[in-house]
Amino acid sequence: MLVVRPAMPADFDSLMELAVLSGRGFTSLPEDEQTLRARLDLSQASFHSEVAAPEAWYTLMLEDLAEGDVVGVAGVKAGVGLKRPHFSFRVVTLAQSSPTLDKRFDHRALVLVNECAGWSEVGSLFLKPERRKGGAGRLLAQSRYMLIGLEPQRFAEMVLAELRGWFDVDGSCPFWDHVASKFFRLEFDEADMMSASTDGQFILDLAPRHPIYAELLPQAASETIGRVHREGEAARAMLESEGFRFSGLIDIFDAGPTVAARRDDIKTVREGRRLRVRLGEDAYGEEALICSGAVARFRAVRAPVLLDGESAIIGRDAAAALGVKDGEMVRVKA
Repeated sequence: MLVVRPAMPADFDSLMELAVLSGRGFTSLPEDEQTLRARLDLSQASFHSEVAAPEAWYTLMLEDLAEGDVVGVAGVKAGVGLKRPHFSFRVVTLAQSSPTLDKRFDHRALVLVNECAGWSEVGSLFLKPERRKGGAGRLLAQSRYMLIGLEPQRFAEMVLAELRGWFDVDGSCPFWDHVASKFFRLEFDEADMMSASTDGQFILDLAPRHPIYAELLPQAASETIGRVHREGEAARAMLESEGFRFSGLIDIFDAGPTVAARRDDIKTVREGRRLRVRLGEDAYGEEALICSGAVARFRAVRAPVLLDGESAIIGRDAAAALGVKDGEMVRVKA
């Protein structure tokens, strides 16, 4: 059985393995020991309510209980842009007209903004390639919304997700090569690492202050504005099924799109029900997403459940994976 559980400091080796596998452009999983260890420490403190709610960052691990192997990771940041700006480019239309010539032109342009300060963020979704089937990715993705639904007041009213931008098959990033690198004068990997492991002051210092006209960019770069990485299409589809939509914002490094939704409109948050557990000897009923009833002991599985009024009848294996006993509360999304 697959279970989603809080990350712990002891998960460092597994998290580093996933970071290595994630490849270029996956900013939230840098191959940096200090950064990853700090993230695990912060996650543990977040689940134990040892940090202020807006500063929490919950990291979730997907574990195969039968093999004792961590096969995926995801995360929820309670608030972005609080201690450091959360910069994006907004894609805007600038209209210019000439009454003399009786002509009007609409120009697409990129404007540096910091619009999402205080929003929550779901991200860091990554699975080992061989485990991207059988619903594992969906379980991991939806577990983030189950966590939010347990105690919505811990999170902001708006939730965003940033999708990795386009990279060519040779590993190059057209938007970085033709646009962003002209301002930062760094290699992509160096800038990516600095973005994940520093306070981001270099972005504040060097990011462009004036609109960038898309028509002046090489076609290779302009075509990637808001384009999702080939390995991110499934993630985008899952986000859209939950109600996320393109926000008009893109990443300043790789031009990947930012999607957003109101917290209470996210499908899994909206449709989850708080029910009392009743144990059955065998697993029966329709398969559903189930999570334990408290953030501090969060665990999530997909398992058969029979809904009976305000009760959820689940099998003993599912109860053991969730760490819940008969009579305790769980949250269920059918």
